[in-house]
Amino acid sequence: MSTPLPLTDVSSCSSPLVRTPMGSARAGDLALRFKALADPARLRLLSMIAAHESGEACVCDLTEPLGLSQPTVSHHMKVLREAGMVTGDRRGTWVYYRLVPGALDTLRNALGDDRL
Repeated sequence: MSTPLPLTDVSSCSSPLVRTPMGSARAGDLALRFKALADPARLRLLSMIAAHESGEACVCDLTEPLGLSQPTVSHHMKVLREAGMVTGDRRGTWVYYRLVPGALDTLRNALGDDRL
């Protein structure tokens, strides 16, 4: 004879994406950010900037580890900047990038996953 399992309230476990319907503006914003991250080079760029000792990195520091040209890295950084993931400061001929505070938290919260 089998023993019935107790019912468990899973409402606190559900992701914020499924608790309430998402509005079109929020969906558009999140889609832009996720689309920007849907590229291995951009994910690596974000991780390299975040791991950099000063929390910011020059394009000149990012090209060699990725094996990409400076214009290609600059293009990827432009996509990340337009998605609100990084900001940049021009210093002479180089641009130094840093993560936008809370940008990754926005995505983490949207997914309801604290592992991101």
